[in-house]
Amino acid sequence: MDETDAIAALAALAQPTRLDVFRLLVAREPGGVAAGEVARLVEAPQNTVSTHLAILARARLIVGERQSRSIVYRANLERFREVALYLLKDCCGGRADLCAPLIADLTPCCPPKEAAHG
Repeated sequence: MDETDAIAALAALAQPTRLDVFRLLVAREPGGVAAGEVARLVEAPQNTVSTHLAILARARLIVGERQSRSIVYRANLERFREVALYLLKDCCGGRADLCAPLIADLTPCCPPKEAAHG
């Protein structure tokens, strides 16, 4: 990921409705949410949400897939991981001790897969 990609992703999330949409889609993984349902759940007009979905899709933070007459949107968690890692690697400047407290804070909420099942 380069700086331009990171800025595009962060800019897409730097708006309240888009952040709400992204958080909703993350919470609904892996099933996704139809566009009309997204609008209903975030309590915003459908045409407004369509614009926000397009911005998030251009930043590759979400993906849409046509299913019958609907487009179902899902969070692109791999892309979000890339953005988070870009920030962590860039901010730490090679000094793991600076990021250790952040990583420690994340660990209880997001245990590794092997720990989550065992």
